Amino acid sequence: MRENIRKASLLISPLLLALVLAACGTTNIADINHDPARYAGKEITISGRVTSSVGIFQQGAFEVDDGTGKMWVLSERFGVPSQDASVKVTGTIQPGATIAGQSYGNILRETRPR
Repeated sequence: MRENIRKASLLISPLLLALVLAACGTTNIADINHDPARYAGKEITISGRVTSSVGIFQQGAFEVDDGTGKMWVLSERFGVPSQDASVKVTGTIQPGATIAGQSYGNILRETRPR
């Protein structure tokens, strides 16, 4: 019994470590939406699940939900992931963006490949 617990902990420990490291260095979308001026023009990283996406020819936009809020990401060079994909995206925050006539409170303009 004790040996089984030890084996299980050896398998689970690396998975937990990977989850913690994946979350390191990311900013909560709720924090950005609460105080967008603090992040405006700064390069930050968000991570979460893609809830909507639209794109063509390596350009487009997709919405990321990190569990604290949602934010649209504008990708001009790195393609658009499919819906339900898990992503970690780095870019700059731009408040008050308008895309295709639709106004969005804050967007992340992607600056690095995923």
